[in-house]
Amino acid sequence: MKALLINCSPVRTGATAEIISIINEEISGRYETKCICIDDYDFAYCKGCRSCHKTANCVIEDDIRKIMDEFDEADIIISVSPSYWADIPGQYKAFIDRCTPWCDTHEPHKSLKEGKKGYAVALRTGPGMHECERIIQSIEHFYGHLHIEKTGRLGLTSIEYKENVAPRKQEIIEFCRTI
Repeated sequence: MKALLINCSPVRTGATAEIISIINEEISGRYETKCICIDDYDFAYCKGCRSCHKTANCVIEDDIRKIMDEFDEADIIISVSPSYWADIPGQYKAFIDRCTPWCDTHEPHKSLKEGKKGYAVALRTGPGMHECERIIQSIEHFYGHLHIEKTGRLGLTSIEYKENVAPRKQEIIEFCRTI
């Protein structure tokens, strides 16, 4: 089985990437893993033209299809997102907006292979879990429209820098046992 780990942050080497690394290390013995960062892809914002509502295709040619091919190949998708003003980063939101051709919000639409399981991990700098819940809800809402089963979630507070992840490593490892 294949697991796709997606760093929803535009920062390739920060705390989010450190969490991805721990998850990858923990599950790579059970799954064939692939880690990607949203910022490794070049894509434009949705133009709101709704052409995809009629054709199930976007009029913009860029890297969105490459990312969605990664989603389609995976059996398990793990999205790890930091809080940017109490929600997912703009880059990940722009990606979600561009996935409308694959979402069940209109007919016709493309579909991913069935049976995928999705996990959401959120991190934030402050101590309260409310922002983590909001981020997880955004990711799970997206999964729902792609027919990805929402299977697990983890919220991590008080993480601003990469160094703040180490004291939470055991918590992340425990979460990985559910994957």
